[in-house]
Amino acid sequence: MARNNAGEPPAAGPVIAGVDTHKDAHVLCLLDSLGRRLSSASFPADADGYDALARAIGDPGDCMVVGVEGTASYGAGLARRLAELGYNVVEVLRPKRDRLMVGADKNDPEDAERAARKAASGDGCSVPKAQDGWVEALRQDYVARRQLVKTTTACVDCAKSLLTTAPEPVRERFRHESDAAGLMEALACAEPAGTAVEAAALGSLRSLALAWREARRQAEGCESRMRSLIEANAPALLGVECVGTISAAALAVTAGDNPDRMGGEASFAAVCGVSPVEASSGKVKRHRLNRGGNRQANWALWQIVKARMASDERTKAYVERRTREGKSKREIMRCLKRYVAREVYKVLLDPNPDGAPPHGDGLRRMRRARRVTQREVAEALGVSVTTIANLEHGRARSTRLESGYYAFLTS
Repeated sequence: MARNNAGEPPAAGPVIAGVDTHKDAHVLCLLDSLGRRLSSASFPADADGYDALARAIGDPGDCMVVGVEGTASYGAGLARRLAELGYNVVEVLRPKRDRLMVGADKNDPEDAERAARKAASGDGCSVPKAQDGWVEALRQDYVARRQLVKTTTACVDCAKSLLTTAPEPVRERFRHESDAAGLMEALACAEPAGTAVEAAALGSLRSLALAWREARRQAEGCESRMRSLIEANAPALLGVECVGTISAAALAVTAGDNPDRMGGEASFAAVCGVSPVEASSGKVKRHRLNRGGNRQANWALWQIVKARMASDERTKAYVERRTREGKSKREIMRCLKRYVAREVYKVLLDPNPDGAPPHGDGLRRMRRARRVTQREVAEALGVSVTTIANLEHGRARSTRLESGYYAFLTS
């Protein structure tokens, strides 16, 4: 049983717990139901430490709530363990330094106490992401791919910088390689030769090109595994108009393995930074872009909207109508991102719906069984033959087109 600073056992009744998490140790603070501080202690950040911390809190039935900071980083393992044991775990946002009261203490026990008090009041708290499903597996590949892509970009930039100052024979040799991929492939095949400086330049450029080639190959492997995970667990997500592997992964990772924790599509839109923000003044009534939220999810929605504005007829008609109403392109894209967020959230709640129409090879087999050509299907749906071919071979997904395709074949 945890004891207070005077060495006496804590008061009877439910307790409130707060945890300040770190890489090597977690600090626990316990409050009673009246908000009085009972005890604080430090525990190792490992499996044994998690169990010891749980024993210090006591029975889950006697604990109102446990506020844990950093449930997606240092506190991830602890949050999972406490949830397994039956505690009511909430994520508590770390306080910003400029929001701390001037003159207030800043140490681990005080941070743990603030976490406990925030958990008790519900201020800035949320249900932590579940990190034990397919989305967590997807996140691993998504993060790795992002870093690998950054590596390829850095290799290209460094190679171009070295070429700018390289000896003239080396510069002249690669002067006509304007495409980045073509340049790096040419550099990968270059053997060091010439003067000492020329040989050093070619050797360095070749090393960068080989690193670029390997990083690109690994990134493609990550993307392939990501698509396999999404197709196996959330095929409907790839069926949303203009949603590809990377944008689908970004949105799924943002929602987590338990998207219902957000309580509604409006909360998901706010997490993605596409919820409308009031920006009215005087006679002007308008909303502006939300500059908060998860920027990767916001980028994914922007990519989807941009693709729809270029290829989707319904989106084009919407843009024309809103433009006539006086909306700017930025405001129109804000509205479209909000609509896409609503559509994606519904799919995330039911990523593998029963009774969904067949797709890919299933549609192709149905078409051949009915002796219908791709051109006949394309004319009926108002799309190109290439689009139908991409649907049949799984190179593209669209729930709307697949439903229309299936309805045409069964009519």
